[in-house]
Amino acid sequence: MINTQAVKYQGKMNFPSQRWQIAPVKTEKVAALVESTGLSPLIAQVVLNRGFETLEEAIAYIEPESQLLPSPLEEFANLGKAVELLKNAIATEEKIAICGDYDADGMTSTALLLRALWHLGAKADYTIPSRMKDGYGINKRIVEEFASEGVGLILTVDNGISAYSPIALAIELGMEVIITDHHDLPEKLPPADAILNPKLLPETSPYRGLAGVGVAYILAVATAQNLGKLKGLTEQLLELFTLGTIADLVPLVGVNRRWLKRGLQLLPQSKLAGVQALIQVSGVKDEQKQLKPDDIGFKLGPRINAVGRIEDPQIVIELLTTDEPEVATVRAVQCEKINRERQELCQKIESEAIAFIEETPIKWKEARVLVLIKANWHHGVIGIVASRLVERYGVPVFIGTYEENDSTKIRGSARGIEEFDVFKALEFCHDILEKYGGHKKAGGFSLAAKNLAEFQEQLRIFAHQLLEEKHLKPLVKIDGIAKFQELNFNLYQQIESLQPWGIENDFPIFWTPNVRILEQKILKGNHLKLILTDNSKEMKAIAWRWADFSPLPSPLDIAYKLQENDWNGNKTIELKLVGIRPTEGGAVIKKAKFEYQGRLYNCSLWEDIKELRIKNDQGKVLVVTKGQKIGLLGTSRENAQKVDVTQPHYFQLIKTALAALEAKNTT
Repeated sequence: MINTQAVKYQGKMNFPSQRWQIAPVKTEKVAALVESTGLSPLIAQVVLNRGFETLEEAIAYIEPESQLLPSPLEEFANLGKAVELLKNAIATEEKIAICGDYDADGMTSTALLLRALWHLGAKADYTIPSRMKDGYGINKRIVEEFASEGVGLILTVDNGISAYSPIALAIELGMEVIITDHHDLPEKLPPADAILNPKLLPETSPYRGLAGVGVAYILAVATAQNLGKLKGLTEQLLELFTLGTIADLVPLVGVNRRWLKRGLQLLPQSKLAGVQALIQVSGVKDEQKQLKPDDIGFKLGPRINAVGRIEDPQIVIELLTTDEPEVATVRAVQCEKINRERQELCQKIESEAIAFIEETPIKWKEARVLVLIKANWHHGVIGIVASRLVERYGVPVFIGTYEENDSTKIRGSARGIEEFDVFKALEFCHDILEKYGGHKKAGGFSLAAKNLAEFQEQLRIFAHQLLEEKHLKPLVKIDGIAKFQELNFNLYQQIESLQPWGIENDFPIFWTPNVRILEQKILKGNHLKLILTDNSKEMKAIAWRWADFSPLPSPLDIAYKLQENDWNGNKTIELKLVGIRPTEGGAVIKKAKFEYQGRLYNCSLWEDIKELRIKNDQGKVLVVTKGQKIGLLGTSRENAQKVDVTQPHYFQLIKTALAALEAKNTT
């Protein structure tokens, strides 16, 4: 245990390399939203930060079921045709072959459509390309195998949109093809009979953010509805949609948010034997009334993903399509074992990658992109390592390894940052890549080893067009400033009521300046446990894997998420630290005292958020944000009333406060 008040710091303090982006305070809109919805001011600010500016938009976000959705048949131009193709294939007992993918999205999509098609009486089977031998997506070998097996209809899931040649071959061989995919569109679409891809929809469409499993879900439901056989199918499909959508890290907005809210309620009491077994082996508390995205993202999803990364995806397909509890248990235990192997592989490769970066003169800061190619790394887990390196170094990461039996070829994965589009970067390098695909945040690629230097140079050129030096630090996006006395169960429950949080709908992050550390100690696993105070209240906090920064100096500014800690039935609200910075040179807070019309006032100017606070001798505070005509007046934000600060009394008070601040800070 360290009492930080007794620690003397010399030289440069050890802080995480970060950049903070603090959302501007929208005083007037926050007050209006609080009045209309009853949300706390902090959560109202979060809703506005997520882009829901009008009351109508905010209500649709808070209560997704209140939103009127357009019919998928109206949105997806080829959906009606795809349904007819499936109906005809079922009616004529034609063989249907699903070509899936080896990630969680692709495997849940495959299982979803198999369950749906079997329920509808179809003769359906599947194949998933080998990660090691085939790489991503349908290929000519698979198409030729389908043809030799007498397949009449090919259905791709979570792939196919960039597979022009294989799809053209399938059409040439007399097969019909439905593509269901969600990846970015190539310049030339394949000649399929029907294409369902949300990227073909307007950006305003609520279906725009669907994962591959979401597109499969729409096709399955539409077909079952058309045949009058949806009863008994919806819930099991919704569970698989939920697993695949969260595991694939797609935006949790639009219909994703609406359907996930339902699916997360179903999973704890799942009717699917495989999901029940997976929940049991992963340690997710099955007594929960509703699972959280983190339970899937960090517990269920990785166990599914691990299989596709380093083992046979058939294990997952059997897990998610069986109705036999014994089979499900065997497959779930296999998933658990494979996931442990995956974790060990990731740790080994991550350690090697960091050592390689630190010991080799890689000029990644100058290039503004980190390219790492090394032999004997496992293709299946380098994407996970890429994500961890992005978190550590704050730059786009392109990581690859040589093919197992061919050192002349490289295959890799890429992960991006806020200002960098991975798919566009790969498109920029298309002339030297053999194969590529993905979206803004992630992608995959392959190239000849002889083109590696040119690939690195092309990425450097692309990165310099988008990124400045200030971007080369991990980004912490902060929703608003809070005092510890505001952090209570009511606030936490409001946060929980707005689940699911996730991609493009980030879990709220707040910050508090000038926090003192009362205690800190290192826990097993290199975590830091702290007791903090901002002089309004003491709070416990945890900082995962931050032992390298110990002991932390005091005071400092902190950024954090709220979490519930349940220890022996005693529930408390704690802070999960995600950012720290020195108070000096971080949050710039100017303070002054002044007299106005015979009364004494204290004022402070918070430059980071452009907020002026003026407190009178009775404890009332006037809060004004630069550029806003409406301020808040009260003893706390909860009871504050809106006031027009252009009125003479307030205008003169503000003018006097600014003059006092200017006088104090220029002397």
